[in-house]
Amino acid sequence: MLKILIPTLMLLPMTWLIKAKWLWTMTTINSLPIALLSLTLLYNPSVIMQYLNKWMMIDQLSSPLVILTCWLTPLMIIASQNHMSNSSPERQRTYISMFVLLQTTLIMAFTSTELIMFYIMFETTLIPTLILITRWGNQTERLNAGTYFLFYTLMGSLPLLLAILFMYNTLPLSLLNIQFLIQDNMNHSNNIWWFACLVAFMVKMPLYGLHLWLPKAHVEAPVAGSMILAAVLLKLGGYGIMRISVLLTPFTKEMIYPFLILSLWGITMTSMICLRQTDLKSLIAYSSVSHMALVISATLIQTPWSFSGAITLMIAHGLSSSMLFCLANTMYERTHSRTLLLARGLQMILPLMSIWWLLASLTNMALPPTPNLMGELTIITALFKWSNLTIIMTGLGVIITALYSLHMFLITQQGQTQWHTNTMNSTYTREHLLMALHLTPLALLILNPALIWGL
Repeated sequence: MLKILIPTLMLLPMTWLIKAKWLWTMTTINSLPIALLSLTLLYNPSVIMQYLNKWMMIDQLSSPLVILTCWLTPLMIIASQNHMSNSSPERQRTYISMFVLLQTTLIMAFTSTELIMFYIMFETTLIPTLILITRWGNQTERLNAGTYFLFYTLMGSLPLLLAILFMYNTLPLSLLNIQFLIQDNMNHSNNIWWFACLVAFMVKMPLYGLHLWLPKAHVEAPVAGSMILAAVLLKLGGYGIMRISVLLTPFTKEMIYPFLILSLWGITMTSMICLRQTDLKSLIAYSSVSHMALVISATLIQTPWSFSGAITLMIAHGLSSSMLFCLANTMYERTHSRTLLLARGLQMILPLMSIWWLLASLTNMALPPTPNLMGELTIITALFKWSNLTIIMTGLGVIITALYSLHMFLITQQGQTQWHTNTMNSTYTREHLLMALHLTPLALLILNPALIWGL
């Protein structure tokens, strides 16, 4: 793990010492080998869990998420070049430094063995993300969005901190031996424990009802902020639920029903909200809430199939939603508007970008044989086995997801070309490279989905 962490940290001095004209080129060139090096952490059948040192370990659950984090950093740098072209060199350096800090804290969160270290890193990711949203967001509402983001997450995670500190008085909370220590020391009928441990992750995912911060944060964030938020930061919640569920096993029926009902209801409700969105980034953000609701449902029922489906869907959704935000940004940079109706007929002007739009929309609606379909199908099957009634909500969610994904594609690409788009700039090779780097891992995972199949 040090072979990834140390080069990542070395990006910081390089960012501040290199000449301004080479800044974006060199940071991209140096972050790509780190992403490729992280591929060595992929699932090895002979090693169930790899102890890296006293504080860090990696297994089949954390390795796909670590790789996704490393893979996204060069993509965020590539995506942000045009957005930051008019900023001063110091601001550009600060902007890239935020990516490096985010990558470092996320890797440490996903590989930590101590629960308190996981919590500290979980909270530390807030700081660079908040700076990205509030400093480099596009609209004046970014400060309001940052406040929502900060207070929802902090208020949600306060009970978890109190629970961890209280438990540390009685026993050491290492994630490696937690299942052996906790059974006798903790009363499972104590619903306050249960609620305190899970509500932080439910807000982060986010659960329907606690989700209002997410569309605001996404809409106001710069392209890199939206990418990392959708692709990795939401997945911290799912990862946390899977890790801490060992502590709370078995989940009591009375406690999981409210969360499960809210998440299943959220699948349908947020999908229907997507159908009437006029703002493109808001539509993609609500789509993320809908997909993450499936992951919450899967992690709550705690079956092997549901856990496999949850980790698969998290990785697949991370790549496809990040790609959609990149496409939305390419459109925003040319039309200076996120309104769907103002971007009609782009297929005639940017035909190659239209192909990327089609592929991104199809992966978002889980077209076979993409990993998105594997994840969704596994979760829906596991939920159906748990209770036959869940098929109503999940089935409706799948149908409406297909509707709004195709609606988004048709509105932006088809129809009469608008007069204000006739003088639009053509696409850059950089943008096509960015889309290709999103789709290539998705395409390769079709060949061997066991790499992200989880524990």
